[in-house]
Amino acid sequence: MEAADAGGALPPLHHVHAGEAGPRVVLVHGFTQTHVAWMPVATDLDHDHRVVAVDLPGHGGSSEVHADLRTSARLLGEAGGRATYVGYSLGGRVALRLALDRPDLVDGLVLLGATAGIDDPHERAERRRADEALADRLVADGLPRFLREWFALPLFDGLEPAPADRAARLANSPAGLAASLRLAGTGTMDPPWWDELGALRVPLLAAAGARDAKFAALAERLAGAVAGPARVALLEGCGHAAHLQDPAAIAALVRTFVAALPS
Repeated sequence: MEAADAGGALPPLHHVHAGEAGPRVVLVHGFTQTHVAWMPVATDLDHDHRVVAVDLPGHGGSSEVHADLRTSARLLGEAGGRATYVGYSLGGRVALRLALDRPDLVDGLVLLGATAGIDDPHERAERRRADEALADRLVADGLPRFLREWFALPLFDGLEPAPADRAARLANSPAGLAASLRLAGTGTMDPPWWDELGALRVPLLAAAGARDAKFAALAERLAGAVAGPARVALLEGCGHAAHLQDPAAIAALVRTFVAALPS
């Protein structure tokens, strides 16, 4: 399955705005989520920032948009404009791709629970096969069952999504989510992007939940790989989805990071 895009054929991504003054911040959600997942953080930030929350391809109001990571990044840049980009998991991959392709649009980059890809080609191929099978199961079983199993994964231990977030996920299109898995899963980063990071000079905050050991290590690796200024932040008591477990802490990290960016 390939992205249904020929350099401009896709519609723009659905997005919402909050706040009228201050630095511009774009919030980019993870797989199965929508912009609604970021609302607690957006509500905190919009007092002194202009906030844009985007629905990625296959999700929410962008469910009919099917795109790979590079095309998703282009569409994200068109929706968000020049800003600090804050991406979680899938959203982190898309925001990182945007920073690599269009650093002129990215004042700063906050990556939460993100990676630049899987090094081992056999593991990468296996992840792609697993995501294809997961996409097939999602369509066959339907969203309610899929989401029950998704939230039961060890990655999300202790996570209880807010009612609005859960409702927004259930309103997603199974076909859209399946397309996202097939086109923009971690296994599609082939080759991985680690070797590209040495040219990235965009200021970076690489974050992860302190209980998310795998992605805490990946945050350290991301921060050490880029050419620009970078630091790591680990969220105490949080797992993979730290923005859902402690939105106030994430908002505080973003606010401090943005305030320190070069003017």
